[in-house]
Amino acid sequence: MAPIAAAARFLTAFIALSLCVEAASRVSGSPERSMEVTATAYNSVPGQTDSLPFHAAWGDTLVPGRRVIAVSRDLIPLGLGQDARVRIEGLPGEYRVMDKMGGRWSRRIDLYFGRDVEAAREWGRQRVVIHWFAAADSAVDRVADRPPSAGARHSGDSLR
Repeated sequence: MAPIAAAARFLTAFIALSLCVEAASRVSGSPERSMEVTATAYNSVPGQTDSLPFHAAWGDTLVPGRRVIAVSRDLIPLGLGQDARVRIEGLPGEYRVMDKMGGRWSRRIDLYFGRDVEAAREWGRQRVVIHWFAAADSAVDRVADRPPSAGARHSGDSLR
C-alpha cells in the first residue's frame, strides 16, 4: 500500500502545482510569450544618440550598469512596451524595456551597454530568444542590474 499512497501524494502535489501555474497565468492577464529576435547593442555616446544621450524615447533616464533594452516598434503591441520585463536566453537576470528603436527596424532589440563601446562591439549582432510577460508581472533586481559581459556572447557577427 505504501507505494500507492506515495504515488497518490505525488499526483496530488503535481495537480496542485499545475493549478497554481494556470491560476498565475490567468492573474497576470497573459501567459509568458517568447520570440527569436536579432539583438544588437547601443551606448550613450556621441554619434549613437542625439544631444541627450541618457534620455530614452519614453522619457526614462538611462543609467549605465542597468539591464536595459530598446525594442523595435513592432514588438510594442506584443506586450514589450515601456517597463516590460524581458529574459534573454543565455544571459542572467531580467532586462527592462526603457527605450524604443527607430521605425525601420523589426523583430529587434538593442542591449544597453552604457558608455562601454568596446563591450557593445564585442556583443555585435546575435540571434537570441526572449521571454516576457506584461510590464506589471515581474520585478527588476536593481542590485544586479548589469549589462552582459562581453564573454557572454552566443554567436553572431561583430559590428567591427
